[in-house]
Order: sequence, then structure tokens, then C-alpha cells
Amino acid sequence: MVEQEAPRLDAVFHALGDATRRQMLRQLSTGERTVSQLAEPFEMSLAAASKHIKALEGAGLIRREVRGRTHVCRLEPTPLSEAHRWLRFYERFWSGRLDELDNLLRSSPAAPLTPPSKGKP
Repeated sequence: MVEQEAPRLDAVFHALGDATRRQMLRQLSTGERTVSQLAEPFEMSLAAASKHIKALEGAGLIRREVRGRTHVCRLEPTPLSEAHRWLRFYERFWSGRLDELDNLLRSSPAAPLTPPSKGKP
């Protein structure tokens, strides 16, 4: 992945680092929501909800459209896809390492299990 994408990924992971914002994204995964609808499940003011929404917008995870006096938000999946692609590298890395460990353990003779001795270092 190109280093030019690092600032965008940083913003995405920062936005995803907050449980409230993750829940807002989950709500948006089923369709558009107004700012009021996004704020409703949380005990917070519209101003506080707006700060979360701005963080999601800044990361490119959502788009906000003004319709009259109503702000409607929708999910933008591309940044999530890019973050998933970045994480997939590490998923493959760790899966490979765990497969190697599994093979090593299966090929080694079984060592007898001895309980740790009590009172002795």
C-alpha cells in the first residue's frame, strides 16, 4: 500500500477508534440517517453527535447532505475497504505464522506435561 494513503488510513482508524462512531457507522450501513436519528440512541446533545459525525466525515467514512434544515448522512464504503485491504496483509501474515506453529507442534514429539512444582523457583 502506498505511503500517500497513510494520512487517510490514520483518519479512518482514528474515527473507528471510538465506539459511538462505530455504532453510528453500523446504523448507516442499513441506510441514510439524519443527524438526529444518529444521535438518538446515545445520551448526548446534537452538538456532541455532530462532533462525532464530523470525525467520520473527515475520514471520508460518511457523506452529509443538507436537505432544507435537515442534515442527512450516508455511509461511504471506500475508506473501509481500503482499511480492510491494509488489515488483510496482517491477517495473512499471522495466519501464516500460526500455520507454521501448528505444523511445528504437530511434528514435534509430545512432551510430557508436568505440573509446576509448588514452593520451588
